[in-house]
Amino acid sequence: MKRSSTDGDVYILAIESSCDETAAAVVKNGREVLSNIISSQIALHTLYGGVVPEIASRKHIEKINQVIEAALAEAKMTLEDMTAVAVTYGPGLVGALLVGVAEAKAIAYGAKKPLVGVHHIEGHVSANFIEHPDLEPPFVCLIVSGGHTHLVIVRDYGEFEIIGRTMDDAAGEAFDKVARAVGLGYPGGPKVDRAAKEGNPHAIEFPRARVGGSEYDFSFSGMKSAVLNYINQAQMKGEAISVPDLCASFQNAVVDVLVSRAVAAAKEFGYDKLAIAGGVASNSALREGMRKACEREGLKLYYPSPIYCTDNAAMIGAAAYYEYINGARAGWDLNAVPNLKLGER
Repeated sequence: MKRSSTDGDVYILAIESSCDETAAAVVKNGREVLSNIISSQIALHTLYGGVVPEIASRKHIEKINQVIEAALAEAKMTLEDMTAVAVTYGPGLVGALLVGVAEAKAIAYGAKKPLVGVHHIEGHVSANFIEHPDLEPPFVCLIVSGGHTHLVIVRDYGEFEIIGRTMDDAAGEAFDKVARAVGLGYPGGPKVDRAAKEGNPHAIEFPRARVGGSEYDFSFSGMKSAVLNYINQAQMKGEAISVPDLCASFQNAVVDVLVSRAVAAAKEFGYDKLAIAGGVASNSALREGMRKACEREGLKLYYPSPIYCTDNAAMIGAAAYYEYINGARAGWDLNAVPNLKLGER
């Protein structure tokens, strides 16, 4: 990777507000987290069964100054000590993104610091760098969250080749919808994971969809529909549904698809390192399934701690460091890009 020269350590003040977490962090040299403050809105959005964009935006406005002040205080540093200010500018909810982008621009301008815009998915990938000092590109990474399911080759820091993506629902979105259907509520992923621990993963056989002509793409809408059909048929017949068995069987089907395609891609493209990232990367069945498959195939597996799987600013600071030392700078016209594609600038 071509790097521009930097004098001494690089300290990034990072801001993340793409969905329903207001977060700020101070990250040193891309891998050392000095603070990581997250203000979650989960309890608020649980009342509505999912994220309400307008409410999320208003809550970001309330909390963003507080989390930034807390991040600097926990790191025992000031704005003057920062090398640069970084912010997620897409993809995400446009109103939520705008709060973070406006804040970052104001701080960077006022403190006379360079501004770095970060792609949210690049942040998720970079979460793996925080706790794994031996992890360097190139490697294959599976990004699985409520809004995204991507299979990418990380060729270098900030350089990605997408080899697979979901054609419809993201895996995390399917978890949320299934959880709602069986009465577990929001957020669905952790609740399905917990319920599945008490169930039989082979009790119900749900379909594993393949996308014609695209062996590494994903489709979860059919699997979600199969679960809903199973519930409807049971209700029509007056049969009781075992929620743990249903959750375990659904989760097993999702994990089977994710693991098999990620491992197959690593082998076909000749990489011996496989990473997972995103909110669903904290799922216990996915971690265990990946661990067993990688062990069997001789691949080295990497994944972040759960705190770095959910949306956070430390991962944005990690990604921003590599963007910064490679010369990336955002202008004062930086704007929120809700549908920003990975690899776009």
